[in-house]
Amino acid sequence: MINRRSFLKGTLAGAAVAAASPHVIGQAKPRVVVIGGGSGGATAARYLAKDSKGELDVVLIEPTRTYYTCFFSNLYIGGFRDFQSIGHTYGKLASDFGVTVVHDWATGIDMNYKTVSLASGTKMTYDRLVVAPGIDFKYDTVPGYTAASSGKMPHAWKGGSQTQLLRAQVENMRQGGTFMMVAPPNPYRCPPGPYERVSMVAHVLKQSNPTAKIIVLDPKEKFSKQGLFQDGWNRYYDGMVEWIPASFYGGIKNIDADNMTIDVEGETFKPDVANIIPGQQAGTIAVAAGLTNDKGFCPIVPATMQSQVDENVYVLGDATIAGDMPKSGFSANSQAKVAAMAIRGDLTGSRVFKPKFSNTCWSLIATDDGVKVGASYEATDEKIAKTTGFISQVGEDADLRKQTYEESIGWYNGIVSDMFG
Repeated sequence: MINRRSFLKGTLAGAAVAAASPHVIGQAKPRVVVIGGGSGGATAARYLAKDSKGELDVVLIEPTRTYYTCFFSNLYIGGFRDFQSIGHTYGKLASDFGVTVVHDWATGIDMNYKTVSLASGTKMTYDRLVVAPGIDFKYDTVPGYTAASSGKMPHAWKGGSQTQLLRAQVENMRQGGTFMMVAPPNPYRCPPGPYERVSMVAHVLKQSNPTAKIIVLDPKEKFSKQGLFQDGWNRYYDGMVEWIPASFYGGIKNIDADNMTIDVEGETFKPDVANIIPGQQAGTIAVAAGLTNDKGFCPIVPATMQSQVDENVYVLGDATIAGDMPKSGFSANSQAKVAAMAIRGDLTGSRVFKPKFSNTCWSLIATDDGVKVGASYEATDEKIAKTTGFISQVGEDADLRKQTYEESIGWYNGIVSDMFG
């Protein structure tokens, strides 16, 4: 592994050389290949194409033709949005910005030869590579849980068919039944997300199944926005939600999806609906390429989002070890702009500014009751470090909470436009 400090110095020196001697006029345009069309990848592809004004050949590799955002999928489960509203396509990236969109699976990366292998058998060369694969799951963090189990006990932690499955299960739950969530261990995508989901499920059940029970088995002893969520559960869903940390229940011993049972120390639960969210790691392509550490995530150079493994590779979003930044759609979008600027400066000699990062995570607790947490960040030699932050407070008035929710709707509309054009 390259020493982080010496690599950063070398990176900055290399960028200076590239700025002084960009590609020769008449030479084939440099190619940037982007793997993954989510918040990080789609944003990076759009900004690389838009800001280079035709000087770069930008290729986006994404297997799905419609991308369903994981962020705001909880609002679909809660009945506040329809499914189509969280689905987005890539047509404008191609037609309006000149991005070549390839709907295929990236199956391998050869960093020596600068190629990406696709499931179709094609090999694609690159000058710079952006890897934004999101997350995959460590199923073994929940004993007995497997990929096959998710067909009956969905994780729904990637937007799409599992989100639809979980909503249908909640809507069809027997009267007075039990919804059980196994929350994920740190680190994971969207820290407040499981608890917003609890709120949205409770919102549905309060209307259609008011004697139902929600039990959260959590491997953690605390969670993001805990005071805000628990205050909201007490106000809106009194007696419905029970959150149990691992120190109380002793950890999951086994899950049997066929029999719909969850075993903990000294007790077996048989929920009507089980939402199991296992531990997470960087998307499979990043792991296979050797871009991850022993924890399963990708170390990066904070100022550029370059991989510490290869200076020609940049890693974005949930797959990264991003210091103080959480794994969120907003974070990935912010990181993508920093990486796109660094790559464009490297390959075309354009001006590069000091990187800035930001994030906000909104959550909906009940109708018109939104809360948020966020921060600004800067790149140090060691990590992306938090500089300022904010969080909603318990006891805020209803008008402010409604304003926060409406703000989140505006943000969603803005970020998907920023990603997909």
